[in-house]
Amino acid sequence: MSEKMWGGRFAGRTAASVEAFTESISFDARLYRQDIAGSCAHAKMLAHQGLISEAERDQIVKGLQEIEQDIEQGNFNFRPELEDIHMNIEKTLAEKIGAAGEKLHTARSRNDQINLDIRLYLRDEIEQLIDLVIALRKGFVSLARKYLGQVMPGYTHLQRAQPVLIAHHMLAYYEMFGRDQERLADCLKRVNIMPLGAAALAGTGLPIDREFVARELGFPKVTANSMDTVGDRDFAIEFVSVAALIQIHLSRLAEELVLWSTEEFSFVNISDSFCTGSSIMPQKKNPDIPELIRGKSGRVVGNLMSLLTLLKGLPMTYNRDLQEDKEPLFDTVDTVSRCVAITADLLQNMEFNTAKTQKATAAGFMTATDLADYLVTKNIPFRQAHSIVGQAVAYGIAQSKDLAEMSLAELKKFSALIEDDVYQVLSVKGSIDSRQSTGGTSSLRVTEALVAAEKALGI
Repeated sequence: MSEKMWGGRFAGRTAASVEAFTESISFDARLYRQDIAGSCAHAKMLAHQGLISEAERDQIVKGLQEIEQDIEQGNFNFRPELEDIHMNIEKTLAEKIGAAGEKLHTARSRNDQINLDIRLYLRDEIEQLIDLVIALRKGFVSLARKYLGQVMPGYTHLQRAQPVLIAHHMLAYYEMFGRDQERLADCLKRVNIMPLGAAALAGTGLPIDREFVARELGFPKVTANSMDTVGDRDFAIEFVSVAALIQIHLSRLAEELVLWSTEEFSFVNISDSFCTGSSIMPQKKNPDIPELIRGKSGRVVGNLMSLLTLLKGLPMTYNRDLQEDKEPLFDTVDTVSRCVAITADLLQNMEFNTAKTQKATAAGFMTATDLADYLVTKNIPFRQAHSIVGQAVAYGIAQSKDLAEMSLAELKKFSALIEDDVYQVLSVKGSIDSRQSTGGTSSLRVTEALVAAEKALGI
């Protein structure tokens, strides 16, 4: 055999610079398990169809299993001149078992082979990432249970807006990452389709059984069009898109943790084991984990842009450009999985400073909307009520008094309809307990949501 599996057409050697430029084994070596699993299933199908003998099948499978063991033990020599994981394994197999190894590539191409490897790889990684997201969601639910009944300011425009329960805020992230979990599961449906058998682009004239391979590898169905199959990376882009959104959600959480851990907020205390210090300022305790998570969102979004740009100018079917899909894909898997995992760990090593959150909630006219709603119950149109409360707030700012600190006589200056019962809605507790609309922050609704979340997660 030629050193190159495709070398029969060529009279001269490949330039060393070309070998170095075109190799992908430096990054696609991580697909060895998937490549070997696909090759074993393919060999079994070839024997089932009479394209190779059962003895040859057994030789191939045994040889591939030995190669996998060698790789696991660090005894395999990956050769850059063989370009990729497919050729490295196939060449070694042929050297190990002889002619039977040369039959393995019957009725397949690297074009459909790499598509299979990536799908097998992503299938495993998505399932693992779903488990990591579930663990993260459990972390939010645990915090919600721990701080149930404790209050904090809710913000819009990063300005204090209305009082909410800490548990309500934590369950907001539970819902956010729940959508991510659903998107991962939905993406998995389009990943989990078996491409082998498309061959180079037109299928094969040999009597293969694609459904046999699908059953061997646990795929529920096979791809429908050979040309689309070998040029398709939609499933990879879809995954990276979902992963980028997960990373954006992590970044939003990280931003809040960075803010909340400042002296200006002091809402949370992150364990020393999840922070670092300064090389020059001894007093510093820096929230490096949230900051790095926030920073890594840029590389994940960049990976998505890289894949979209990669695909946008490609004609049917396979083009060598597609070799560039794996590094951004692998980096996305690694980055997002690590960020989700360490965020879940961080949540277990974080505490809310409830004295600070309660104090912050008691100021800033945060029950102004409640006063407006109170006036609405007195049959005042909301827009008029809004204006009345705005005047009361302006007065409070001038007098350095919050609404709940004003006397009834002061409040009546703005509307004669205000009575003693107004103080029930001007308290933080009264404000929170009044928010009983579905999805609201009242203790009743939040407790219901927490119980539902615990039931859904089996905790």
